[in-house]
Amino acid sequence: MEHASVKDEPSATLVYRVERHVFDEEYITSQVLHQKERAPKTVGQRVAEKCRCSSEKAKSVVFSLLPILSWLPSYPVKEYLFGDIVSGLSTGVMQLPQGLAYAMLAAVPPVYGLYSSFYPVLLYTVFGTSRHISIGTFAVISLMIGGVAVREVPDSMFLLNGTNVTAGVDIDARDARRVQVAVALTTLVGLIQLLLGVLRFGFVAIYLTEPLVRGFTTAASVHVFVSQLKYLFGVKTKRFSGPLSVLYSLIAVFKDITSTNISTLIVGLLCIVFLYGVKDINERFKKKLPIPIPGEIIVVIVSTGVSYGMSLFENYQVDVVGHIPTGLLPPTVPDLSIFPNLIADAVAIAVVGFSMGISLAKIFALKYGYSVDGNQELIAMGLCNFVSSFFQTFVITCSMSRSLVQESTGGKTQIAGLLASLLVLLVIVAIGFVFQPLPQTVLAAVIMVNLLGMFKQVRDIPALWRTSKIELAIWVVSFVASVLLGLDYGLLVAIGFAILTVIYRTQSPRSIILGQIPDTGLYCDIDEYEEATECSGIKIFHCNSSIYFANCDLYVTNLKERTGIDPTQLLAVRKSQQKQAKKNGERKDSNHSTVQKRNAVAKLDIELGVAHEVLDEAQKQVEVVSNGQVSKAQAESDSEEAHFLQPLCQVHSIILDFTPVNFMDSVGAKAIKAVMKEYATIDVSVVLAGCNRTLLSDLRRMQFFSGPVTPDIIFPTIHDAVLHCQHRRPNLPSPAVQ
Repeated sequence: MEHASVKDEPSATLVYRVERHVFDEEYITSQVLHQKERAPKTVGQRVAEKCRCSSEKAKSVVFSLLPILSWLPSYPVKEYLFGDIVSGLSTGVMQLPQGLAYAMLAAVPPVYGLYSSFYPVLLYTVFGTSRHISIGTFAVISLMIGGVAVREVPDSMFLLNGTNVTAGVDIDARDARRVQVAVALTTLVGLIQLLLGVLRFGFVAIYLTEPLVRGFTTAASVHVFVSQLKYLFGVKTKRFSGPLSVLYSLIAVFKDITSTNISTLIVGLLCIVFLYGVKDINERFKKKLPIPIPGEIIVVIVSTGVSYGMSLFENYQVDVVGHIPTGLLPPTVPDLSIFPNLIADAVAIAVVGFSMGISLAKIFALKYGYSVDGNQELIAMGLCNFVSSFFQTFVITCSMSRSLVQESTGGKTQIAGLLASLLVLLVIVAIGFVFQPLPQTVLAAVIMVNLLGMFKQVRDIPALWRTSKIELAIWVVSFVASVLLGLDYGLLVAIGFAILTVIYRTQSPRSIILGQIPDTGLYCDIDEYEEATECSGIKIFHCNSSIYFANCDLYVTNLKERTGIDPTQLLAVRKSQQKQAKKNGERKDSNHSTVQKRNAVAKLDIELGVAHEVLDEAQKQVEVVSNGQVSKAQAESDSEEAHFLQPLCQVHSIILDFTPVNFMDSVGAKAIKAVMKEYATIDVSVVLAGCNRTLLSDLRRMQFFSGPVTPDIIFPTIHDAVLHCQHRRPNLPSPAVQ
């Protein structure tokens, strides 16, 4: 019987009262729950069901593969168009300098950054599910591509006349080969992302936890910053990749610091100061400004004009972007011969690129009340990379800075991204040559200032110190490993460490003893709450972990420690007492033998003619001593027998709270059965409470309920188990050993 009542007063709380039998699993399965009868489907039926086509199913498939069809036909022109135009133009003018700058990170000529800012955006507009992220070049991914390109195509492969100086490198041939490597890598990344999307592996991003990603991107920003120092100072150093590349790059820059080009340094520092000031103004007055001040495009246009007017390259040896071809390149097939060398790098870049994109997409989706499909996002990014690679692009993902601009300037849909890509197209086909005098130090300044947001992630350290030491360890390991070992090995180490922390948590669960809150069915930690009191003769053990091969021994150990009942030790004490009692019994038998000898001597004296009076007195004494000794021995024997019949401890029942147990493997099940048998030897029963239905199904499949273990020791709640145990042992004798 169950009902709820509410008092008439407004401040009254809901009250419910329940009166029912104590349920165990055997009673539940036979009387309360009855499984639905389902005819098992054959493999052929399942395949036919999946392959069956209908108009609704076909429509659903088309709309899932082409998300643009779900919003473009109902696009509210009057409400959205103006905001999308403003957002598209704002994002486009930001995408131009970033495309040029991030191409330098990817170790390819700047124009390929413009290509990568055009083709993928068009494709994402059709296939993507997020309405607000800005697809295109991104610093971290570009740096990872550049590391692969430099590793596969070092300067030493293109030395002129056998020299080993930077000026003796065939730049054009080297860059052409690096473009081939970057394009082939992009093709592989696209294929991997497509494959993962088709196989519904959109969940793969969950293995890159937020502290890991933030530590990794902060380390990547260190790599990016260090790689741009040579452009800021105008020194000629080679580009390093692999472990300790950051240290090698710093050493190389500081070795040549005396050859710094002062003009290059001044231009770069002025641009950094201006860009930082504009970024600060945009942040401070973002609510008052209709659109953010486009500091990057202003810097690019002004510095290009100054460079052209003052002939900075000819007169002051300031390195400039150089030749930018006009127009789009015809599609070409990537070089398949270098695929085997790039597979590992492609997997890492594919996962990192997708995880960054989906995390930002989910943030915007949550803010604006729509959903994004992780699997479709994988397919969309895979198509963007794979198809675009035939047009000489490198790997793309979403950019946080551009996405924030696209959203804050009023962008509602990917129409804004489409307009931004058309602006890039205009530069490629018409006015790309205008940016040929652009100093490379200006692009370095653009990159460095855009790293500011990622460097601010260092603030995570004190916050994580207060909230979670384990997540702090993940952040620090991800950062340190990625800085010292490089982004590829660093990511691998970070993922491995994150998985180890999961194992550590299951290996170090919190174990507590629960007590009842008076007059309720609630059970809480007795060490933490004053109201929680233990039930007489019952221990309730709670461990917040599943039970499997890696931690089942630890679970049993914690159980014995927390309950204070170790059957092995108690049985050892009992055995020791029995041995001691046996020795005492032998001594008593010896004393009884002495009395019998005295009795025999008395009888012998009688036969030899001792006086009758003496005989009577001796017999009386012997009889008294003998009878007294026997009576005392009999009493002690009875006392020892009663002693060994007493229970070894006060506790007669142990309840294992399985509420937090999500799964149990066969090793864990065997360990629990062994524990039950072990405690049965000291007459302590072990019952389970709070098992979910999935866990119970697994236990049945593993034949857990066999022998002495039956379903009637499984209870749906702790309170059911407590009532059962109290009814089973209402009275307790005094314990012998505690």
